[in-house]
Amino acid sequence: MSIAASQQPRRHVRRRTFLIGFGVIALLIAGVVSYIASSSPDGLDSATQQGCQTVTVNGTEELTGSCIAQHATDHAMSSSPLAEYAVKGAQYTNGIAGIIGVIVTLALAVGAFWLIARGRRGPDNDAAVPDSVPAGD
Repeated sequence: MSIAASQQPRRHVRRRTFLIGFGVIALLIAGVVSYIASSSPDGLDSATQQGCQTVTVNGTEELTGSCIAQHATDHAMSSSPLAEYAVKGAQYTNGIAGIIGVIVTLALAVGAFWLIARGRRGPDNDAAVPDSVPAGD
């Protein structure tokens, strides 16, 4: 048995362990850390709101004064199920929305990488991948 062949299972276990660990950490960050994230506006929101004040009128927030943000409108996805980092706009669901986002993103990435790898193999999907590349190539 060659050295490259004996390393193959070990490499597979390391990769699987890394990917599982990465997934768990991503889900923990999305599901737990999102609850302690700041609700204050970020730099862009803060910059566009300079010169205005936010006031509540009839239960909705409105801007008074003169600022760029007064001309803002809702984006096309503002009525989507995960808009505003919450599930259907419900309060305290940003962790759930984050977990859903991580799962969808990882699924799309795995699917894309699988398609790329499949395409690189060429028309013969049963072609064997060499264990090692000769030195100098």
